[in-house]
Amino acid sequence: MADIAATDDRLQSLLDHALADRPLSVPDAAFLLSQTDPHRRERIRAAADSLRSALVGERASYVINRNINFSNICIQHCSFCAFRRDAGEAGAYHLDFAQILAKTAEAVRYGATEICMQGGLNPAVRPDRGRVLDYYLQLVDAIKSRFAPIHLHAFSPQESFFIARADGLPVETVLAELQAAGVDSMPGTAAEVLYEPVRRRLCPEKLSTFEWVQTVQAAHRLGLPTTSTLLSGHIETPTQRAIHLGVLRSIQQRTGGFSEFVLLPYVGLAAPRALRSRVGRDQPLLADTLLIQAVARLFFGRWIVNHQPSWVKLGIAGASEALRWGCNDIGGTLMEEHITTMAGAQGGTCQSPEALRQAIRAAGREPYQRDTLYREIRARDLASTG
Repeated sequence: MADIAATDDRLQSLLDHALADRPLSVPDAAFLLSQTDPHRRERIRAAADSLRSALVGERASYVINRNINFSNICIQHCSFCAFRRDAGEAGAYHLDFAQILAKTAEAVRYGATEICMQGGLNPAVRPDRGRVLDYYLQLVDAIKSRFAPIHLHAFSPQESFFIARADGLPVETVLAELQAAGVDSMPGTAAEVLYEPVRRRLCPEKLSTFEWVQTVQAAHRLGLPTTSTLLSGHIETPTQRAIHLGVLRSIQQRTGGFSEFVLLPYVGLAAPRALRSRVGRDQPLLADTLLIQAVARLFFGRWIVNHQPSWVKLGIAGASEALRWGCNDIGGTLMEEHITTMAGAQGGTCQSPEALRQAIRAAGREPYQRDTLYREIRARDLASTG
């Protein structure tokens, strides 16, 4: 009984600290993430929901966007990835510029304000035996020269690091050239778990924790905003999740460059067999995912105020429930999605704006449309951009 009382006392103390705008430590976050009792989890949920209300109010946002995964040809072999293919392998693809522009045009007609674009790491894209970077610059220019108002949210830290390594350039140079060409912000993916022993087992060929941090901070120094993410629910422990959150918060305290936090629970239905058998399940555990969302809200506090679940991974009902666990955004329409869907996610590949609004209302919140950087979009704003 004494241990139960001590746990409850510590829990209440930490929740009081978070609600009083006093930062939680990494061990504090690990303690919260370790809670399995439903009643304690409910107390964490209520605190996260209260902090969300205090920081961002009672409305929840969505963005009309299109996801374009322009190629699945990739030289890396991450243990959780069912998307990548070798060149010439069955199912391998690489969209040409005409296909990408057609998808962008369709998105613009649909009312999209953002194109989110990521792809595999393919060193064979050098145009005329030039730099790999030149391919990406030509791709950005092809989009921006025809669709200048669209916000281009493109190329993960891994992609930027890959370009830099392939061309022998500093990553800062790559990022600066991409930004000058028209990239407006960068997805904070390829973070997976920013704890090196776990990272080496999940994705040994990817850039290291240090390299990911350095790449993101370089982007922020250039004024290029990024998102932040965590891939959760596989072989990582609550303490390692907390360490990851601590790395993200320390970056944000130095740069202020993260626009949001997005939790990406592991989906393994079609993932490579070794990791799938070790994890022992194919779909995310909603209850655990919601707990992580709530703890992230309490841990980040005022440092990262925008939090988003993944409806692709959780389903739209699960994402709606996450709005009660600290989230204030339900994500985007996407229009298509391949990376998670090919891993066996069951949430679908597209949501209409009305479906997102309905999911927000189902959580008792008022929906509003935003842009990539969380600025509200009103009808007159859309009219002014044609």
